[in-house]
Amino acid sequence: MDNWDEVRTAYQVARMGTVSGAADVLGVHHATVIRHIDALEIRLGAKLFQRHARGYTATEAGTDLLRVAQITDDQFSQLMGRIKGQGQGVSGDLVVTSINALSPLLTPVLTEFQEEHPEVCVRFLTGDRVLRLEYGEAHVAIRAGTAPDQPDNVVQPFIKLGMRLVASKGYIEKYGKPDEPEQLKDHKIIGHNDDNSRAPFHKWMRATVPESAIVYRVTDNRAMIDAVVNGAGIGFVSDWVYRNDDTLVEILPSQDDWGAPVWLVTHVDLHRTAKVQAFLTHLKARAKEWGL
Repeated sequence: MDNWDEVRTAYQVARMGTVSGAADVLGVHHATVIRHIDALEIRLGAKLFQRHARGYTATEAGTDLLRVAQITDDQFSQLMGRIKGQGQGVSGDLVVTSINALSPLLTPVLTEFQEEHPEVCVRFLTGDRVLRLEYGEAHVAIRAGTAPDQPDNVVQPFIKLGMRLVASKGYIEKYGKPDEPEQLKDHKIIGHNDDNSRAPFHKWMRATVPESAIVYRVTDNRAMIDAVVNGAGIGFVSDWVYRNDDTLVEILPSQDDWGAPVWLVTHVDLHRTAKVQAFLTHLKARAKEWGL
């Protein structure tokens, strides 16, 4: 980007929600803020904000740009702090990305961390898109599957995410309980909407039951949990969810190849910063209590 000032201005507009708020933070006239936003949108050929009576709201294009700007601004702040000898504080944004199946485990940890460090703003980003640490899209990535091999990343083994094939007690009372994989074809199965999902348990399901048996499809693990709990059919949940919900009944013994190893990933440039190290220490301590 040719002009960081324009991107930084856009970031502050998104953060504050108004031109006047951004102008106050930046110490400039509101006309300068508007000029920067207009120039940046012309340069990119895309609208970054929806203007409305209450202020500015980032568009999809704006969100993509500003996500990187947030981390870049944080990196600049950390750099300036280190140069001034004040880079050991735990404050600012902490961006953690993970699969949403880990949300029940990670949300209490993130909540506790924010309470212990009130100057931190937690951003917990879940979804299928793999955020690029080298582009500053996140401070810490918690990823399942094959060990990430991107250059300049620090990769640490974390936990094993086991999966269980379960149904609700209500479903069992209504439709019975299959005892063998071959009997699954006669039941209502909850599957992924994407037939190309790489999750090991989804691959097993596609290879084990006919497509006609998959009568309820979802796009993420949170929706699958909700579907199972509400009796929509037989589906997969994590060990943690199964152990903490006595309304669920295990259908078949869990198989090791349904699960996947989970990795902690940080970029080498941010790995040793006080904020990242404080969070990793907190997360690892809490993970010992999970029994996974």
